[in-house]
Amino acid sequence: MSDRKKARAAAERGARLTKEDALALYEDNDLLALAAWARAAKERASGKNVYYTVNRHINLTNICSANCPLCAFQVEQGDTRGYIMETDDVARVLELAKKTPRLTEIHIVSALHPDRPFSYYESVVRQVRAALPHADIKAFTPVEVVNFAKTEGTSVRAILRTLQAAGLSSLPGGGAEILSDRVRAIICSNKATRAEWLDCMRTAHELGIRTNASMMYGHIETVEERIDHLLALRELQDETGGFQAFMLFPFHPENTALGAEKKLVRVGSWEDMKMLALSRLVLDNVAHFKAFWVMLTQPIAQLALGFGADDLDGTIGEEKIIHAAGAQTQTGITRRELDAMIREAGYVPVERDTFYQPIAAGEGA
Repeated sequence: MSDRKKARAAAERGARLTKEDALALYEDNDLLALAAWARAAKERASGKNVYYTVNRHINLTNICSANCPLCAFQVEQGDTRGYIMETDDVARVLELAKKTPRLTEIHIVSALHPDRPFSYYESVVRQVRAALPHADIKAFTPVEVVNFAKTEGTSVRAILRTLQAAGLSSLPGGGAEILSDRVRAIICSNKATRAEWLDCMRTAHELGIRTNASMMYGHIETVEERIDHLLALRELQDETGGFQAFMLFPFHPENTALGAEKKLVRVGSWEDMKMLALSRLVLDNVAHFKAFWVMLTQPIAQLALGFGADDLDGTIGEEKIIHAAGAQTQTGITRRELDAMIREAGYVPVERDTFYQPIAAGEGA
C-alpha cells in the first residue's frame, strides 16, 4: 500500500496519524476528503454542538522588548504610539464588562514591557477578580509567563502559583508560533524557546491550570515543521491532558517587518481549511478546535465548521493585536450573529464558559 493510500485509510477510520501520514495527506491536497474526515472527528468529540463564549479582550500594553519581526502590534519604549493601561484604564474596561449580560471570560494578553514588574500584572488579575468575581480570567501566554520568571529571577512554577492565588483561571495558547528553534531564531528570537513554551504549559497542567494551544503558520516555516509542531502538542497532551482547545493563526504579514522583508502574502482560504482539517486529524486527543473569526473573517470561520472546528471563540469586544497586522474584521460580534452563523452551518449553538461548561443553548435559550 502506498504512503498516500495508507494515510487516507488511517484518516478515514479515525486512527492515530504518523508524521508520514500527515505529510502524505497534506501533499494529497484532497480538501473534500480532509473535510469529511475532520468533520467526523469533530462529531466524535462534540457531536453537533458548536461553542462560543461571551468574553472581552484586554491588551494591556503594546510596548515590547522582544522586537519580533512577525509582529505589527509592538512598539519600542518611547514610541508615540505606545500605551500601557493603568488601574483606571482597566477599571473602565471592567465597567463595560459588568454591563455585558452573561459575560463569563476576560482574556488578557499583551507585550513584554521592558520596565513593568510582575507585580503590575498580578495586580491586574486581582483587580479583574475583585470586579468580576464569577468570570474566568484567561491571561498571559507562556511567552509572557517565561518572561515574568526571567525578569523576577524566579521559576515559572512560582509565577503560575502567584497568578493562581490572584485569581487566574487558565492560560491562552498564544506565543507558540511554530515550535521550531530554527524558525523562532528568525521570527521571535527574544521570546521563549520551543522547550520553554512546552515546559511552561506542562507546569501549568501539573498545577491544574487548563490551557489552550495554537500555531501561527504561513510565514517562513516548512510543512514538516508545522507537522512537528502538532506532534509536539499531541505528545504533551498525551502526558498531561491539559490542553482544552487548539487554535490556528494564519500569519497576517501587513505592517510587519517579516512580511516586508520576505515579501510574504497572507495564505489563502484553501490553506486555512486544509491546515484546520489536518490539525483536527493529527491532534486526536484535543477535544475542541477554534475558528477564530477575527483572523479568518466571519464567512471563512463559518466555513471552518465543516472542516473540524467546533468553536467560534467569543464576542471579544475589542481586539488590537491582530488588527494591527491588517485584519479587517470587526472588533466585536454579538451573540445573535454567532448563533446565526452556527445554525446556518447545520450545527447547534452552545454558549459556554472557559471550560466548555454550557451556559445556554443558543441566543434564544
